[in-house]
Amino acid sequence: MIGLKEKYNKEVVLGMQEKFGYKNNMAVPKIEKVIVNTGFGRLISGKSSKDSEKIYKEILDALVLIVGQKPVLTKSKKSISGFKLREGTPIGAKITLRGQKMYDLLERLVFIVLPRTRDFAGLEPSSVDKEGNLTIGIKEHIIFPEISPEKVRKIFGLEITVVNSAKTKEQGLELFRLLGFPIKKNG
Repeated sequence: MIGLKEKYNKEVVLGMQEKFGYKNNMAVPKIEKVIVNTGFGRLISGKSSKDSEKIYKEILDALVLIVGQKPVLTKSKKSISGFKLREGTPIGAKITLRGQKMYDLLERLVFIVLPRTRDFAGLEPSSVDKEGNLTIGIKEHIIFPEISPEKVRKIFGLEITVVNSAKTKEQGLELFRLLGFPIKKNG
């Protein structure tokens, strides 16, 4: 199977030049980074700090298995009494991937994880924003093959944003379709 990076260099550049009339290979949009993030607000609400730390650790360990890179904890910027939230409390985790790790995650996502998802019929074209970036929401992290469902105590969702250098939604959609992302045709 050909990797996404090779496919981009051999097929996608030519396809994009044909469709949009780019004169230079360097003008063709490319994937710049992938951002994976999760929030654990509802998983830790009402828990003691000791229990919360166990949950953070479990989620961070699962993210390291999925992505292959250590996540950064995101902390609340201000206290909100209605949400029982204090300033500086960890509320999520994020990871920014570039280079080979980015391509490795995307290959697993496109060719293994999404097809394994139950009732998956393709990504909606509306999940690409007006700048051409794709955002995928995953409800359960256990769909990744690295995670053993028997060992998981807390199931959490995550969001994967694929940032590219496209200028418009149309260019972004075409880039993802040529790369082999399963995007529905109705858009």
